[in-house]
Amino acid sequence: MMAVWRHKPTDQVIVHSYQGSQYGSDDWQRFCRANNLAPGMNRRGNCWDNAVAESFFSSLQKERIRKHIDKTRDLARADIFGYIEVSYNRTRRHSHLGGVSPEAFEQASS
Repeated sequence: MMAVWRHKPTDQVIVHSYQGSQYGSDDWQRFCRANNLAPGMNRRGNCWDNAVAESFFSSLQKERIRKHIDKTRDLARADIFGYIEVSYNRTRRHSHLGGVSPEAFEQASS
């Protein structure tokens, strides 16, 4: 939701997801159509479909969750939000982006 709100995609963007029922629902399909998103659900046994998402969750677990235990869900949400918005997207360098952060890569592509 935040990415759609922030970037307002004009070209169609693929959104990878797991095979959860929420991603096959009519509500999800309508949301995708309304926001120029193309749902890309992974297939059983095909690990490449979600390689980027799996990489992100692996980094989140290694770099943040395993090193820090929050006392409440609200604190955990705020902490994870900070990791994603401040560290992961703005400053953390990504090898598949040529050693720059997603934010720097996006700015260079604009």
